Amino acid sequence: QVQLVESGGGSVQAGGTLRLSCVVSEYRASVTCMGWFRQAPGKERAVVAVIDSDDTPVVIDSVKGRFTISRDNAKKTLYLQMNSLKPDDTDMYYCAAAVWCRTLGTNIPPQRAFPYWGQGTQVSVSS
Repeated sequence: QVQLVESGGGSVQAGGTLRLSCVVSEYRASVTCMGWFRQAPGKERAVVAVIDSDDTPVVIDSVKGRFTISRDNAKKTLYLQMNSLKPDDTDMYYCAAAVWCRTLGTNIPPQRAFPYWGQGTQVSVSS
């Protein structure tokens, strides 16, 4: 089993910065593919960024140049550095993990490819 615990959300003004963290606890499965998703009330959950089993990061176009996904394998922690935040970035952010994936720098796995999920951390950006 895999447990994911997110932290780092909060309320900031537009243009501000936040760094989300996701600590991974692995008991019987090892995960090497990880991602961040976000969801607003009444909307579908959508991918933000993925780092694959080759450590290749991919982010969606709307956050390119502002968000960076990375991980520290020694600390078993996934990060999402969010700069130049906009009100449209206001959402619940979820960490997700899978045993393996390969993006080749462009192909983001669908949500159904991730069997493990955290509880989420809220990000609110005011104008």
